Amino acid sequence: MSEKTMQGKTLFISGGTRGIGKAIVYAFAAKGCDVAFTYASNADIATEIIADVKLKYGVKARAYKLDILEPLTYKDVFKEFDEDFSTLDFFISNAIISGRAVVGGFAPFMRLKPKGLTNIYTATVSAFVVGAQEATKRIEATGNGGSIISMSSTGNLVYTPNYSGHGTNKAAVETMVKYAAAELGEKNIRVNAVSGGPIDTDALKAFPNYEEVKQEVVNRSPLSRMGDATDLTGACIFLCENNSSWLTGQTIVVDGGTSFQ
Repeated sequence: MSEKTMQGKTLFISGGTRGIGKAIVYAFAAKGCDVAFTYASNADIATEIIADVKLKYGVKARAYKLDILEPLTYKDVFKEFDEDFSTLDFFISNAIISGRAVVGGFAPFMRLKPKGLTNIYTATVSAFVVGAQEATKRIEATGNGGSIISMSSTGNLVYTPNYSGHGTNKAAVETMVKYAAAELGEKNIRVNAVSGGPIDTDALKAFPNYEEVKQEVVNRSPLSRMGDATDLTGACIFLCENNSSWLTGQTIVVDGGTSFQ
């Protein structure tokens, strides 16, 4: 059973109902951390998760609807958050877009279109900026400092077919993390990124060549397996606990060794 080392702390994470985001919600709740998360459309799943983490871990949990393609609506979401929580300690920018929103962005180079690329930038970089700005105001108010994380991926390190739009924007958000870290350090707020290799989630399973991608990852990894959503939670917890108190402006790569092969 997990030690309650985060009792009395609060996490806000975007995109907490599926895959990596959901795994992070449960990992932090298991540490005794209260959790707030966003969802895109499925309120029923959000409600189920809230009830489950309350039952299992006895923590406070709330969910808020967020359109990640309209980052300024973060301001409204955080106003709702303020009605439910009095403090904030950790913020993780995790939500991504898929489907029609990335048409022209998730494609071979010669089929890339400005609209798709712009949408990915909005959801990846602009959303991180606005979310982190709003989170900073709340974290700073506690006077205790805190931690901000942007989830990233190794698509900016390793060639991945059709991924140039996402990979380029992951590189951009990792650079934005460094700038945020340089400027928020005086507020005792650390800012880092966690970059995951290909993780076996519903999003990846939607790829038309999913089985081929999975086998390639298994072949490339010295650990001979694909990553699971829970494989990224440890790095996130580490970056929010005191053991990483002098670590900021960095990207931690968790990829099963695949980016070196």
